[in-house]
Amino acid sequence: MKGTFHAPQLGPEFFPGHTFDQFIGEDFANGWFALDRIMLVRLFMAAVLVVLFVIAFRKPKLVPKGLQNIGELGVDFVRIHIAEDTLGKKEGRRFLPVIATIFFTILFMNVATIIPGLNISPNARIGMPIVLAVVAYIAMIYAGVQRYGVAFFKHSTVIPGLPFALHFLVVPIEFFSTFILRPVTLALRLMANFLAGHIILVLLYSATNFFFWQISAWTSVSGLTLIAALLFTLYELIIIFLQAYIFALLTAVYIELSLHADAH
Repeated sequence: MKGTFHAPQLGPEFFPGHTFDQFIGEDFANGWFALDRIMLVRLFMAAVLVVLFVIAFRKPKLVPKGLQNIGELGVDFVRIHIAEDTLGKKEGRRFLPVIATIFFTILFMNVATIIPGLNISPNARIGMPIVLAVVAYIAMIYAGVQRYGVAFFKHSTVIPGLPFALHFLVVPIEFFSTFILRPVTLALRLMANFLAGHIILVLLYSATNFFFWQISAWTSVSGLTLIAALLFTLYELIIIFLQAYIFALLTAVYIELSLHADAH
């Protein structure tokens, strides 16, 4: 069986929306507010998230049902299994808005990677993970500074009881680990998982296309690559939730470490 085959390009198919000629509104304000495909996906998924939560909690009932029930189950999961399990009930409820916002934002952005027509998570490009990591970083610093004041930075970098000379080695390491490595790893972990997942799916579906249309003797192989693509899509469903959970959990852990920085 013969047909038309278009080999995937490293540009628009692997990283859709990355080229400047695909921007919308590039001529407005020197392009400061130009939107490419991934930005449109971000805005769409953010709108879906807001609309669903507004509908779910617009008229809350004592006995929840339907969308309200699903929304409450999601919020309770974050409250109990992430915020309160890590921070305790008092601090967990206090920081719940930040942790829940991070969790559901990542979750909904990630879902876009398996939605036909969207086909990529906005978190597959570094901008969104950086924003989320900055929010987590600010929450971590805020928690520590509010409790200890400026001494928070001393508690976070200086380990009591060390010989004086070792502080010249340990303090820079602790500073780098606490105030640089944490937000960087948060952003890179999220981006790398969904960029890799997107590339693998593109390769699998492209291989299916190639074997089915181009090489008659290998047509049956296209069935294997298609099954592999579908199985990997199911695997992506797990990663979609897992990465949202890990990011929110690490945010809670970092806040907890800031709240108890004096117990270094």
